[in-house]
Amino acid sequence: MFKGLAKGFGGLLLILSVVGIAFMIGLRTKYPPLLTAVRKMNRAVMNPRAMKTAGQPGAYAGVVRHVGRKSGTPYETPVGPFPTDHGFDIALPYGSSPDWLKNVVAAGSAVIVHEGVAYSVDQPELIAAAEAMDNIPPSERRNIRVFAVDNFLRVRRVGLHEGE
Repeated sequence: MFKGLAKGFGGLLLILSVVGIAFMIGLRTKYPPLLTAVRKMNRAVMNPRAMKTAGQPGAYAGVVRHVGRKSGTPYETPVGPFPTDHGFDIALPYGSSPDWLKNVVAAGSAVIVHEGVAYSVDQPELIAAAEAMDNIPPSERRNIRVFAVDNFLRVRRVGLHEGE
């Protein structure tokens, strides 16, 4: 009986390993169907949970407040902003297709909430990951490499956001 359970458990581990490897390869190669599926899952499951603490002091995620480029609807999306001397660099693990990114670029401005402070930002531009690495803490650089993040969004801090 234990032999059968051990084989079943071993088979399950093998399957999970293969799925995990395929997932990582898909993310690293930016395989569009996988990225779309991951974005949809994050939007439905992970983002609502992240938003409970995003932007607060000590939280892993910050918040980008942006306006829909077609609808004009205001949105808030959790992101990982890395402060720079002049603004923030935000990793783009899904490439340049997320709606929040398109909205910020189209508007030319947004609000970033980081460590409990809301900043008005402008001049959004896509930059190569290599250009942002000096602003990334050493503890985060490994994740950037593992997930093959190629680009970042760089925004310039204009000042504190009014009304906060």
